Amino acid sequence: MSGTDGAGGTGPPNGGGANLSGLRGHNAALVLSLLRAAGLRGEAGPGRGELAARTGLTPQAVSKIAARLTAEGLVAEAGRGASTGGKPRTLLRLVPGARYAVGAHLDRDELRVVRVDLLGRVVAEGRRPLDFGADPDAVVAAVADAVVRARAGGSGKRGAVPEGPGGGSSAGVGVAAPGPLDHRTGVLGRVTGFPGWEGYPLRAALEERLGLPVVVDKDTNAGAAGAGPGSGSSVYLHVGTGLGAGLRLGGQVYRGSRSGAGEFGHQVLLLDGPPCRCGARGCAEALCLEAVARGDLARAARVLGEAAANLVALLDVDRVLLGGRVVAAAPQVFVEGVRTVLAARALGGEPARVERAPGGVAEGAAELVLAPLFGGA
Repeated sequence: MSGTDGAGGTGPPNGGGANLSGLRGHNAALVLSLLRAAGLRGEAGPGRGELAARTGLTPQAVSKIAARLTAEGLVAEAGRGASTGGKPRTLLRLVPGARYAVGAHLDRDELRVVRVDLLGRVVAEGRRPLDFGADPDAVVAAVADAVVRARAGGSGKRGAVPEGPGGGSSAGVGVAAPGPLDHRTGVLGRVTGFPGWEGYPLRAALEERLGLPVVVDKDTNAGAAGAGPGSGSSVYLHVGTGLGAGLRLGGQVYRGSRSGAGEFGHQVLLLDGPPCRCGARGCAEALCLEAVARGDLARAARVLGEAAANLVALLDVDRVLLGGRVVAAAPQVFVEGVRTVLAARALGGEPARVERAPGGVAEGAAELVLAPLFGGA
């Protein structure tokens, strides 16, 4: 087999490296993903030999990739591993501060912006009130200002973040907004209650102001992305000013052919029930938020659980992750309430695990930017 970075023999058919021309970025992402996984576990990274074995790449290809990533400041040596009879292995590690991403969550009444490193750790954070129903251009101006402040570590000065391997360069900005929207174009659809946003090119408007690449996706998809690598199949349920779901199937965010997947809150649970702002009656969102408004969080958790059970039965996912400000105010009530319903309605085998989401929507928005570096989407 060839020892080149992008050409030579083939690797395993199970997602490993292929050593084919044109897959240089793919093979580098495989290496980076393994180093990131080690960093998330708090471990010293693997050596070149282990990377070759786990990716299916040749040792020569791994050496070339490691050299290139080291030159770019993304990878560094992490000491020596135990000898197995020969020369001690040189371990490698991801350099968390080599790149960063900014994630912004546009909620209906609040804007939260975070700056994260390559391990997804928050290194800067800011919140401010937001009137999503205001003129879209005014909202974009507020978001752009908050992103600039996050990039500058809170100073608000454009360009204050040093670029390059020494200070960490920007991987871009991820923006999570209420749906529906087309994540491919960054154009919003008919957001319930906010007709002024329909057809608005949010991504293009932010890229023009910031001069940076921007990814725009639904808030619930960002929540699903925030589940992190190796999370298998899961659903993220968000309870805030609305009720929605993000789907992570086979380790990847699932958006549907028209970017419309995850409209979880508008499944009808009660025929002729209370009106929902979508125009239907008896929707899960209307029932859940009505209970929240009454202060009956146990009832709200049960409604959420019944709706979640429908989704779990349909998709057979491993985990249900709960997030949003309502859940954050009483996490145990919601986790236990949803868990109880899923256990009662399990059709066989172990019910899906129910957990609080590991991070917020803004962190997930940043993850949407970082994921392609590690072979995700």
